[in-house]
Amino acid sequence: MTSKQRAYLRGLASNMDPIAHIGKASITPEVINAIREAIDKRELVKVSILKNCFDDPREIAELVAERTRSQVVAVVGKKFVLFKQAKENSKITLP
Repeated sequence: MTSKQRAYLRGLASNMDPIAHIGKASITPEVINAIREAIDKRELVKVSILKNCFDDPREIAELVAERTRSQVVAVVGKKFVLFKQAKENSKITLP
């Protein structure tokens, strides 16, 4: 993914609300399944890490991206954005 594409996706995600929250239990199979389902429907999702989770946000984002087969677009503070291009009927076209 190029920096131009990443910037475009960050712009789209800037006014989105987080669809999942990662808390004290960190990454659980239920959280991964919820994010996977959301990313298959929406292609672009924002995830929030709560204050009671002390794991590194960058590491969490990379691990979730690996398990959902998506790409990390951005990690800002305790929030991160994931993107996975749909194979058919893509809603988002990258520049």
